[in-house]
Amino acid sequence: MTGAHAVATLGGIGRLKPAPGTWGSLVVLPAALLGPLACVVLAVAVALAGWAAVRSVLAEGGEQDPGWIVVDEAAGMLLALVATPAGWGWLGVAAAFALFRFFDIVKPWPVSWADGLHGATGVMLDDVIAGAMAGALLLLAGGLW
Repeated sequence: MTGAHAVATLGGIGRLKPAPGTWGSLVVLPAALLGPLACVVLAVAVALAGWAAVRSVLAEGGEQDPGWIVVDEAAGMLLALVATPAGWGWLGVAAAFALFRFFDIVKPWPVSWADGLHGATGVMLDDVIAGAMAGALLLLAGGLW
């Protein structure tokens, strides 16, 4: 496995069946224990490393967004975790996970728009937007709570 493939699959997690995207989202949930600042730093780092890795993997040819690429789910999930309301504990983490997966699977606009972009930008950006949308709803819910 090349370095780009290792990053794109999160060390092989993207090869797990069924639902590799769900596994890619689940693997980063413990980052919530580190707090929102660490999650935002990790989200940016994973998104940047993921974009570079996906660009390299896609340059090899084949599918434009193979299901085994899950670094995008990790970046989006980390972004959603940034907004987990204080005091919600693991219920907040579960809410972040459910909202992120909903937006990632259903792909409402603008997630669908980003999903239509070609190359590494399209692969990564739809999940980053899904994570931002999940985070926005969590911030709203936390403010109303």
